[in-house]
Amino acid sequence: MDGLKLKILELLKEDARRSAELISTMLGVPEADVKQAITEMEDDHVIVKYATVVNWSKVDDEKVTALIEVQITPERGRGFDSIAERIYLYPEVKSVYLMSGAYDLLVEVEGKTLKEVASFVSNKLSPIDSVLSTKTFFILKKYKQDGIIFEEAEGDNRLVISP
Repeated sequence: MDGLKLKILELLKEDARRSAELISTMLGVPEADVKQAITEMEDDHVIVKYATVVNWSKVDDEKVTALIEVQITPERGRGFDSIAERIYLYPEVKSVYLMSGAYDLLVEVEGKTLKEVASFVSNKLSPIDSVLSTKTFFILKKYKQDGIIFEEAEGDNRLVISP
């Protein structure tokens, strides 16, 4: 991938609302080149979606998010892919990652209540034949996501005392 496309991706990652006109000004290249590069990246599925990062703790729509470590037995000929696909097709599942280390998949699940997430794990995820074990961790608070800090740290307001 050429340098222009990488620079465009970085700028769009910071703020997906930036227009081709603004990006061309920021990079000092013709707007037509920026539009063409963005179209090519969308066609090649390099740019998959433009999304908004939401601090859900500031919204009255309460959600419960859990990270689930999953140990699985890979399927012959398909490895981890077919099991990961089976898992990510559930609407409760927000993300699935193949991991190195003590477990194979990290699954991010979202529900309205703890009980709903627990029900997903016990009734849908654990019964899958290839799943050997699961370990669920509930997210209590998000401080930072996708490079965005949700709440600024409070400054030290104590008086300075000097000897």
